[in-house]
Amino acid sequence: MLDPNTWRTIHWPVEQTPMLVVVVDTEAEFDWEAARPRRARGVTSVKYQDRAQRIFERYDVRPTFVLDFPVSSTPEAFEFIRDLHRSGACEIGAHLQPWDNPPLVEQITDENSYPGNLPFELEREKLIHLTDSIQTNIGVRPRIYKAGRYGVGRATAGILAELGYEIDVSVVPGTDLSCKFGPDFTHCRASPYWFGKNPELLEIPLSIGYTGLLAGTGNVAYTLTMNERLKALHVPGILARLGLVERITLTPEGISFEEQRRLTRALLRKGHRVFSFAYHSPSLAPGNTPYVRTEADLRGFLNRIEQYLDFFFEEVAGRAATPFEVKALAEHYSEPVVSSPERVRRAGRAR
Repeated sequence: MLDPNTWRTIHWPVEQTPMLVVVVDTEAEFDWEAARPRRARGVTSVKYQDRAQRIFERYDVRPTFVLDFPVSSTPEAFEFIRDLHRSGACEIGAHLQPWDNPPLVEQITDENSYPGNLPFELEREKLIHLTDSIQTNIGVRPRIYKAGRYGVGRATAGILAELGYEIDVSVVPGTDLSCKFGPDFTHCRASPYWFGKNPELLEIPLSIGYTGLLAGTGNVAYTLTMNERLKALHVPGILARLGLVERITLTPEGISFEEQRRLTRALLRKGHRVFSFAYHSPSLAPGNTPYVRTEADLRGFLNRIEQYLDFFFEEVAGRAATPFEVKALAEHYSEPVVSSPERVRRAGRAR
């Protein structure tokens, strides 16, 4: 997903109905304020997903729960998710958080909290453990992946292909996390694309974009909204209020409905047809994340989800889609891949 040499564009037709994918980082509770790397405190918040699930059901949304190891291995959590999956209410994926995912052999540091920074064999072994845990306890082998802290690396694509994954949802387009030891996504596109080789995988990036008069200025817009010194001076907020430029992520976590609506309309004008909406499962229980501290915060959080779904399906006339449904359409609209000689030989042997 990081190597442009393996990318292949998907040409969505203008008449394609806009699609909304919902991804829930279904993970243990952590201390988000801790200076040191996070460690799991429990998984009690997972069952509170039913608060959002009731909203999703009214709009026929089937969210994708990407599970970390504590969730996938603790009955209190995985039994709830398993029941939802068996009812057909959701899709399942994997969410590799290295610090709580065996084998636990690496030093616990900020750098090692990004799975893509780990040695190849260790990243691979951790994902094998997580994949097996999900298959054993949920009853489905995950084929959708989201790296913890969005931390994909150069080896991640190959590992995903080897283990049978088909879709990645880790990319945060136009974002550089390298100052915090994470990946640099500044060159990654915001629309879904194929990546990797033999086989290709589908990337469905998190929906992020700019609105305002300076939205189309590229690096200038990024600097104005993401520079740490400018943030300390509250410059991004001033620019947003003036209607000059604001950077918005499609999430109910710290983002108002009005901001989500502005972003969606801006992306639609650019021809986007796939929207990825995401949040963390601990936000469904007050006190776990900075976004939901009180019951009043939670009511606002759930209201933002409902407002956005109502807007997307009524005003935009969009529809809900799972990552697999997006993949099927992407295959339909993509140029056929010319198989390598080795792939042709393997196919011939398989007949």
